[in-house]
Amino acid sequence: MQGTTWVYIMLGLYIIYCFYWGLKGYFTEKTSSGYAIAGRSIPFFAFLMASTAASFSGWTFIGHPGAIWKFGLAYAFASFYVITIPITGTFFSKRTWLMGKRYGFITPGDMYAYYYNSEAIRWLVVLAAVLYAVFYSALQLMASAALFNVICGVPITMGALFMGFIVWFYVCTGGLKASTWVGVIQFILLVGGIIILGFYVINAPHFGGWSGFSAKLYALEDKFLQVPKIIDLSLRGQGWTSIYILTYMFALMGIQCSPAFTMWTFGIKSPKPLAWQQAFMSTFVVGFSLFFFATFQGMGAKILQVAGVGKFAAITSDKVVVPLLMQEFLPPFMLGIVFVGAIAAIHSTAAPYIGTGGSILLRDVYWRYVKKQNASNAEQIWVNRVLATVLIIAALGVGLTSKAALVILGALATCFGFIMYILLAGCLWGFRFPTIGAILGMISAMISIFVTYKIIPKPLSMHPAFWGVAVGFVVAYLCRGLGLKDSEETRARQQEVREWLDSVDAPSESGRKWRSAMKVVVPLWYFFAIGPACILANNAFSFCGFPAIWSWQIVWWILGIVMMWALCFKAEMATTNETQIERADTETMIVVRET
Repeated sequence: MQGTTWVYIMLGLYIIYCFYWGLKGYFTEKTSSGYAIAGRSIPFFAFLMASTAASFSGWTFIGHPGAIWKFGLAYAFASFYVITIPITGTFFSKRTWLMGKRYGFITPGDMYAYYYNSEAIRWLVVLAAVLYAVFYSALQLMASAALFNVICGVPITMGALFMGFIVWFYVCTGGLKASTWVGVIQFILLVGGIIILGFYVINAPHFGGWSGFSAKLYALEDKFLQVPKIIDLSLRGQGWTSIYILTYMFALMGIQCSPAFTMWTFGIKSPKPLAWQQAFMSTFVVGFSLFFFATFQGMGAKILQVAGVGKFAAITSDKVVVPLLMQEFLPPFMLGIVFVGAIAAIHSTAAPYIGTGGSILLRDVYWRYVKKQNASNAEQIWVNRVLATVLIIAALGVGLTSKAALVILGALATCFGFIMYILLAGCLWGFRFPTIGAILGMISAMISIFVTYKIIPKPLSMHPAFWGVAVGFVVAYLCRGLGLKDSEETRARQQEVREWLDSVDAPSESGRKWRSAMKVVVPLWYFFAIGPACILANNAFSFCGFPAIWSWQIVWWILGIVMMWALCFKAEMATTNETQIERADTETMIVVRET
């Protein structure tokens, strides 16, 4: 059978699986929290795989190798997001789960509004969640349509509508639990697809295995094998400098503190899988696929382009790199597998953002303000479905009609998660600034992101995510410095939260020592692995035929795995014991109504 036949067969099987979980959720989820956060019952295995898939979108599958082709191995430092994405979860996820269990929070707006005693905070979170959901999902759906077009010749518009329909069906019918169980197969397909395609590329006759590939790699221009400089001091700094690599990673650190992930954390049955997801699934499993097989793809396409091989000689866009590699090197059956892997990678991100976006609009706007906290479970579920439908229609509308704006707004969306550090640092770790500081800090962060992306792009070669959080924290603490204070009620509420969290999450004596050590280790890792010192990679060591910069990345990736293990387990940042879980179950102080 031809490759396109296998594509449709595999796509059909994938759709059947998605629809099964959607329909199962439709007939079993009868409560608002059951639909929105799976009734806090997502099991260990499902969360472990689904949350990892959602952390690494279709950009990882299609865009990442394409960007390596375009910028060379300097961009391959972006593979370190297998560490910088889950490290955010290490900092915040366990305490987020504890807060959800004790106070009954359903949306992130519930948590932030309660802690800061401000409904303005809730509205800012709603705004960030909706922008993230619409524009980031638009990127994903259009990427799936483009891939469908290249591989099967399906028109872009038809492909986008079809792919959007698949997501819409299982998200709207089954809720978060359906998205989670679909995410299990999406994780397998995502990682498997990257490895399969990379394997076929490296073993293609054009290269003859690793030795031939390595020799051709060394023959490329130096600009594809080096970091250009530490920092670009111009007002509009450009290029993959060491500083830009570091600050670009900041934007991706926002994924696991985005409103969608906060809701997902509320939904898990136990915090037990958090440490394993952060230290193993993301860091090692996805890291293995990216540091080797995704780089095989990107640099392989560059070698073929330089050599003037077939269609690769005329590549003008990074968007077509992976589809061309799939067409050129995969046998028919594997083409079907890898194609569905790409679609699964794309859906794994679009689905939770659409689903949680609808739930946030339902709980924080419709239920709270339209219905005045008086709506039945059935009404909430159906309105939730309507709002999720509105979001996916909006995402498709933006993607199909505003392609130029889509790139801008999609890039802005990735920063909105990172600015949640401002609220999380205060809410979960007691960073002290008044509520007005949190509000003005969030607003100024959003404005700063727009200014440093659109008006003055990347000043000093620093990503807008850096400028957003930096300005946000400065404004928040400036409000404190000016003597602005919260009411007695707010201060008492925050004191109670801090005392309970510090009590239930107090580390052991060994854990305290490890935490002290990690305050030094983590900044050093950032400085050398992806910070200013990564410029040393240009002329460092090499082994096994890997260029120096690639060798540097592999070594610091391995050291990063050790660092994450130490953070999650030895420093007890992501682990919980039975006493902590029991206290979270019994010492409840529910402050949120469900119906």
